[in-house]
Amino acid sequence: MSIAVAKTRDKLIDVARQLFARIGVENTTMNDIAMASEKGRRTLYTYFNNKTEIYNAVIESELNLLYRSLETVTHKNLPADEKLLEFILIRLESIKNVVFRNGTLRADFFRDIWRVENVRKSFDLREIACIRSILEDGIRQGIFDIPDSHKMAVVLHHAFKGLEVPYIRGTMPGFTSSDKSGVNNIINLLYNGIKRTE
Repeated sequence: MSIAVAKTRDKLIDVARQLFARIGVENTTMNDIAMASEKGRRTLYTYFNNKTEIYNAVIESELNLLYRSLETVTHKNLPADEKLLEFILIRLESIKNVVFRNGTLRADFFRDIWRVENVRKSFDLREIACIRSILEDGIRQGIFDIPDSHKMAVVLHHAFKGLEVPYIRGTMPGFTSSDKSGVNNIINLLYNGIKRTE
């Protein structure tokens, strides 16, 4: 894909995102996107066959931003337990910011989670790879004792996904970005279960 083609596609996606955020996906037409982008319907239909395709591209674009922030944490030179803590904080805050930045898309996120789920399959696989990398760092550093880093990465990924909606909605008392002890408690629970350590 040439730079000009990529720029046009990115502009169409960003214009669509802004319209979806302002007036909602259902209320936005392909014509609205074409007019707002000043590219015309023919150009829009060159890149996207319908509104579902452009909606999926918007979600994918937002997930790519999230992934880049997670990848940055993954490559930090930190002990693995600290890195995992930062990964969780960045992940939850970033996804909350994505949802709130997109206005009425927020309602779609909660109402039509399965549509979003379909688009995030690629992101999920990349996130699992990041978590596994952190876990394997921890095994090498003698911090984690995990027999199967891939299985644990999948479990943690699903645990983090399960925290998304309550975190975004603010329905988890004592578990906010300013309260690292809450995150530490979650990590301890995930690693150690409820078993009391002597």
